[in-house]
Amino acid sequence: MSPKLVGILVYLLILLGIGWFASRRVKSLGDYIAAGKRLGFLPAALSARATGESAWLLLGLTGMGAAIGLQAFWVVVGEIVGVGIAWLAMNRRFNRLTTKYGALTIPDYLEARFRDTSHSLRLVSACALVVFVMIYVSAQIDATATAFNSFLGWNYLTGAVVGFSVVVIYIVAGGFLAVVWSDVFQGTLMFIGLVTIPIIGLFYAGGWNNVADGLEAQDPGLMSIWGPAGLTLNNLLAIVALVSIGLGFLGSPQVFVRILALKSECEVKKGAIVAIFYTTLTDCGAVMIGMIGRHLLMGPQDSLVAVLGANGQDVLPLIVEILIPVTLIGLVIAGVLSAAMSTVDSLLMVAASSVVRDVYQRIMNPSLPDESLVRLCRLTTVVLAMGAFALAMTVAYAIPERTVFWFIVFGWSGIAATFCPTMILSLFWKRFTRRGALAAMISGFLAVPFFKFVMPALPGATGEAFANLEEMFPAFVVGFTVAIFVSLFDRKGQLALQGIEAELKS
Repeated sequence: MSPKLVGILVYLLILLGIGWFASRRVKSLGDYIAAGKRLGFLPAALSARATGESAWLLLGLTGMGAAIGLQAFWVVVGEIVGVGIAWLAMNRRFNRLTTKYGALTIPDYLEARFRDTSHSLRLVSACALVVFVMIYVSAQIDATATAFNSFLGWNYLTGAVVGFSVVVIYIVAGGFLAVVWSDVFQGTLMFIGLVTIPIIGLFYAGGWNNVADGLEAQDPGLMSIWGPAGLTLNNLLAIVALVSIGLGFLGSPQVFVRILALKSECEVKKGAIVAIFYTTLTDCGAVMIGMIGRHLLMGPQDSLVAVLGANGQDVLPLIVEILIPVTLIGLVIAGVLSAAMSTVDSLLMVAASSVVRDVYQRIMNPSLPDESLVRLCRLTTVVLAMGAFALAMTVAYAIPERTVFWFIVFGWSGIAATFCPTMILSLFWKRFTRRGALAAMISGFLAVPFFKFVMPALPGATGEAFANLEEMFPAFVVGFTVAIFVSLFDRKGQLALQGIEAELKS
């Protein structure tokens, strides 16, 4: 048996063991979907970062480093700013309010925050989560299969089935606690790989000056922070698109559920230090891997796609074959799989808890005992996972030219544009109403496919500009603007807010 395969098998067995141990701690629905709200800062921060990064960090962002060079560092800027604002400005208040409301899910929080007796916010939230979580999970399954194919030469379908099956087993067994514990393990693997591989690569290449000279010879635009041709309008729009990826950390449910599960708001400050430190090192490491990999693997006349795959996404699997001893490559593969699996498990938990807690228990059957609800959560997780798997396979064979980066960012953008404007305003704007929140979520939800598929198809410079801008930033702006506009003109809602204002000031 090859060392690569041994490393993967050990990694997968550890995940199954985590699921088994966590299952022994599940005594109630609160344990299953929120770890009993007993998380400390370290597991919460590592779990949030592992979930927030996903496979796009190891395959997508490394590929961007190879494809566009220094310009990819704008993603790093956006992520550091987004993570920093979330932990330093939002998380303490969010944890305090969710504790006060007894909320176990994000829809729980929104319904309590707006005193929504109609359950409309809960239903819209749950529907949006199921749709975009399915897309996002399917993207991670695609990345898992791609990783198995790139590193081990496995058939795409075989890799997808193996990775998918292990994740589903440990989630169903141990619930959110298994998700957090596995994220800590997987996030540590990601950190080690993304910090050590660039250091080894720089020694192998003879230092940064050699890398810079080599990339300059291939394409001078790779060494410009503004991109090819300097600071043009299209390059500026592309930079806005890259930086705006960080907007997703300002309220996405799969990330904020970790803050909801913290045992105390006192844990937030310590968690912020861990999260910002982790983000800075791992994101910089990913871009550096891509740039070093392009220098070592490509010549001036080589085609990026021919050597490193679409958008450079094969750079990590190829570079580790050169830099890492064969006995350790299994750990690198495990790190890549960790990036995908740590997001799949979180998303499936968020979606399943929304269906069971936010729709079935809170609206349809409030008297159902916890034991039955936990069983229903497990069944729902399996059903949603199967749906996401089917979607991943459909997209894989229908759109063979897709890239991991495109697929994942679309799902990330959908979740962010739907929830983040509402989450930000719900914490900081006292005049934000229930109707404003509903309008923001629906408009943000619809704006993502509109700006992804409709606006770039416009003829001429307009379509090109929107293609460079991507969908995240304009969809976020639409949701934010609609939220403010509708709330200001919602007279009935403004009257209802008088009783809520005191809570936000406390």
